[in-house]
Amino acid sequence: MNRMLVLCVLGLLGGCAHSPVQVDWLAQGGCGKPTQDQELALNLAKDMAAEGRAHAALAHLQALPSSLAEVRLRQARIYRSLGRSEAEPLYRSLLGTCLEAEGHHGLGQLAAAGGNQREALDQLREALRLSPTDPRVRNDLGLVLLRDGRVEDARFEFLTALELSQDDPLPAQNLLSLFFYQEEYQQAAELVSRLRLPADLVRQAEERARQMKQQGLSAPLATRQSAADAPLLAEAGKTGPIAGEEVGQ
Repeated sequence: MNRMLVLCVLGLLGGCAHSPVQVDWLAQGGCGKPTQDQELALNLAKDMAAEGRAHAALAHLQALPSSLAEVRLRQARIYRSLGRSEAEPLYRSLLGTCLEAEGHHGLGQLAAAGGNQREALDQLREALRLSPTDPRVRNDLGLVLLRDGRVEDARFEFLTALELSQDDPLPAQNLLSLFFYQEEYQQAAELVSRLRLPADLVRQAEERARQMKQQGLSAPLATRQSAADAPLLAEAGKTGPIAGEEVGQ
């Protein structure tokens, strides 16, 4: 199979005319272990993304071998945060590797951002099957379920995500917005008190709940703004409800 044919196979996923993504991984697959120098370069790229220097981070990642699944994952997250089509084939390249759950998670995020609700649910459920203790997947699945009008199922996922990672403010924000939306003020107050949530987060949750009541469950909600370690729902074209994540995790 020559290189052009390989690129066109990728084109079925992301468009044959515009995919500069390297494809050396097709021959190798799996999850190779980075060397010490490669690990340092990965950490440098992560720090750059965290500082909002997504393009610089991507340039450093492109200097690393694309046979490494971790490199492809970080590239995919940055491309997704930049709205680039290269993200999808990179996420798909993770299927069948040790990062398969991350691949399905990313594909679910892309589907959600594109308004493909059914595909988003299918991909996120598969990610959850492979990684049931990942709070990011739980949180993002909750977002998609909420858009689908399945409020109680969304609440379950937000609660699970919160209990799995109490240091992450996103599930708390989403759950608090849901409490305000359902006018469950006692539960909202208990959550704020138990987690000692800051006043600005509470105000944001109240505003999102108000928007949800005015615009329906498709009202926009918070997303993680860091370009560092991003796994969802980048604001799904400003139509998604509640807090998701962004680039590089």
